[in-house]
Amino acid sequence: MSAADPSDPLRVAIVGSGPAGFYAAEALLSHPELDVEVDMIDRLPTPFGLVRAGVAPDHPKIKNVIKRYEKTAGHEAYRFFGHVTVGRDVGADELAELYDAVIWAYGAGADRKLGIPGEELPGSHAATEFVAWYNGHPDFADREFDLGCERVVVIGNGNVAADVARMLVLPRPELECTDTADHAIEALASSSVRDVLVLGRRGPAQAAFTNPEVRELGELTDADVIVDPAACELDETTTSFLESDAADITNRKNFESFTEFSRRQPAGKPKRVELRFLRTPLEIQGDGRVERIVVGINELRLDESGAVRARTTSETETIECGMVLRSIGYLGTSIDGVPYDAQAGVIPNEAGRVVGEDGEPHAGHYVVGWIKRGPSGVIGTNKKDAQETVETMLGDAATGSLPRRAGITADSLPALLDERGIDYVEFDGWQAIDVLEQQRGADAGRPRIKLTAFEEMLEAARKDDGGS
Repeated sequence: MSAADPSDPLRVAIVGSGPAGFYAAEALLSHPELDVEVDMIDRLPTPFGLVRAGVAPDHPKIKNVIKRYEKTAGHEAYRFFGHVTVGRDVGADELAELYDAVIWAYGAGADRKLGIPGEELPGSHAATEFVAWYNGHPDFADREFDLGCERVVVIGNGNVAADVARMLVLPRPELECTDTADHAIEALASSSVRDVLVLGRRGPAQAAFTNPEVRELGELTDADVIVDPAACELDETTTSFLESDAADITNRKNFESFTEFSRRQPAGKPKRVELRFLRTPLEIQGDGRVERIVVGINELRLDESGAVRARTTSETETIECGMVLRSIGYLGTSIDGVPYDAQAGVIPNEAGRVVGEDGEPHAGHYVVGWIKRGPSGVIGTNKKDAQETVETMLGDAATGSLPRRAGITADSLPALLDERGIDYVEFDGWQAIDVLEQQRGADAGRPRIKLTAFEEMLEAARKDDGGS
């Protein structure tokens, strides 16, 4: 694509400030032949999405990727508009008139439900809510989780399930050296939880944990990790799977780790995390709150394509517990004026170009990240994903199929927000929040103590501009 007229840069809005949004911004701003201005919009006053509010607090190294995003944010053609909700403060159709292109990067914020009786009982929660609570997300800081029970059942075999299981058994000293929200540190450290049972629908060879997450479960200070030796016996189905192309190195290493766990003798630690496989939740029961969960016992079978499927049997098991956390996946949500596939929970697209129900391009609209492809991959997966979308956008611009808006300027969005009285936060406002959190943390010997309420975040951000 040839260089644009410097007096008429390509103006792009990115809705969402998590990894997908920042990788898209980086791809645009680092393009050698593109004159572009990028405005990033987020409904929170703070950027970085799940890196801030989803990564487990005891995994600080993962958050180092923020330094890369800060470099992007330092570009002279980048601006941040936090505390702005698209669909409420500004409409999708209005954004489309204010920018040449809009990139939807707001992720998948809803959770998948089990769809079983008793799921709405008090004590039954989405793991995503629990994660947001202990990470100090302002939407969830006031939530209450009754940790007065001895056993918690976590449903799911992915990294979020491993994270919540680990957080439930960390001792106070290991919580207090992290940026876990203060309210959560006190609740977790003084909880009655001694037994965390993690249920998986399939077998140990098919579990979706990454290898480091599994290894960490075997290194917990205060909890023994328990796996039934029978779960790791190599039957015909498991052997066929591990020897097939369907199994990757992660599957094989995980199976080795689970096998090693199954051979351990408990060390007598005060808590335990048990990984129990081949279980499907059928019903949550209790008199006014969670008291037990009924699960079906599965068996593995190979289907006609050779894929491993879990099939329920007539056997069931009842497990006493006081809390159930479901961690079976995320779903994207819709925004008025933007095509949405409710079944898949994504914005329909072709290589990042948004398409309508008729398959025709939704001109000027693009998508990246989980709301593009579904909740899969790790943080770095979003880089290639974003590059694909940006290449699609630039191809559209080169062929003239990307509409250029007449009469829009850099002042268009802030003027609209000011007119509507929206108290938006710019990047230097976020930096003021960041400095305050780190100062608070330094006084306590911690990396930071997070602000967890919208108003205190906005107050900190206002101080950066003299309190105006």
